[in-house]
Amino acid sequence: MLRQFENLREYDRLTEELLSQRRVRPIPVDAYRRGNEFKVHLDLPGVDPDSIELTVEKDVLSVRATRTWVPAEGDEIQMAERAYGEFGRQLFLAGSLDLELITATYENGVLTATIPVVEAAKPRKIEITRAGDEQRALTATTTVDG
Repeated sequence: MLRQFENLREYDRLTEELLSQRRVRPIPVDAYRRGNEFKVHLDLPGVDPDSIELTVEKDVLSVRATRTWVPAEGDEIQMAERAYGEFGRQLFLAGSLDLELITATYENGVLTATIPVVEAAKPRKIEITRAGDEQRALTATTTVDG
């Protein structure tokens, strides 16, 4: 009984996917900080680079892309598992990034956005002096989470 219910759920999902042509599919993302840069990798295999739109507004990085496939007349489709249509993703970025200097490359189906960390957010040493002692410099490090 449970298996039949799962089959019905799968049927519903496939039907919805086929009928909703405007469904935006999520883009898989890896994001990390490396030194003074924040890197974002977005998987967009088989996407025409001209269909990729990368925008930033306030602290939101938005990516949209379209992957199309139109079978030739007479093609007899045996299997069609790859997703087509519109893909999108929004990332809410920390204020410690310089959004004016974003660069992006598209290579081997992966869109990579590189965002520099702003100067004020980089770790820096702060001198600390003790009251009453000879001026002896202690060092501390500050970081801004981002």
